[in-house]
Amino acid sequence: MKLYFNSLALHLKSELEYRMSFIISFLSQILIFFTYYFVIIALFSKFDNIKGFTLYEVLLCFSIIQFGFAFNEVFARGIDKFDKLIIEGGFDRLLLRPKNLILQVLCSDGDFVKVSRLIQAIIVLVIALINLKVEITFLKVICLILMLMASCVIFFGIFLLAASYCFMTVQGLEVRNVFTDGGKHMAQYPIGVFKKGFVFFFTFIIPYAFVNYYPLLYFIGKNDNILYAFSPVVVFLYLIPCFIVFYMGVKKYEGSGS
Repeated sequence: MKLYFNSLALHLKSELEYRMSFIISFLSQILIFFTYYFVIIALFSKFDNIKGFTLYEVLLCFSIIQFGFAFNEVFARGIDKFDKLIIEGGFDRLLLRPKNLILQVLCSDGDFVKVSRLIQAIIVLVIALINLKVEITFLKVICLILMLMASCVIFFGIFLLAASYCFMTVQGLEVRNVFTDGGKHMAQYPIGVFKKGFVFFFTFIIPYAFVNYYPLLYFIGKNDNILYAFSPVVVFLYLIPCFIVFYMGVKKYEGSGS
């Protein structure tokens, strides 16, 4: 892990060399985030609820998903930009080093501009929690922590699957965005507001429902089943096939010059 944190420090130092550019990019990320936020505010200015979910319940869901996505954009940027490693031949060099492969990929890039989104997600989370009329118990605190952890884990898994796609082709990478950016936009609302087909897909294929729907129902008091509180644990199991697919790609990889 020392290698990882040293690499992050180097990436941060590199970004801060152009401070004005960093500040402008940082501020632009704030504007982008609040565009998403104000869309939800505007929506609830017209409706009291969406299929039984109030403004602050949706904002809680929104902040949890945005937290996980921003966390990965900052600390797992190397996975997100894996296509760049393949195209430029950097991945070939990583294969020759006697270090953990995924850790090396994580070390290959960082994006501290996105820290602004991470901070904003936490602010919106606090706003939602303050305004939600729910009794906060010890079990609900555990549930909330699991939701935040699961949000980070699921996006790491999705980034890993997206990286695996690069072993097949580095063309048409916008297909990956359907599951990364597209999935993020879908999952920032409670999955239950969508039609059954979407609920099935986001429960059994990409398990967003175990991040911010089933545990959310428990947290806001819509379901008292204690299993819902611990349902985010399912997301950690989702990492297993993600790692398998990635290493299957590594095994078949023939090099950038092939």
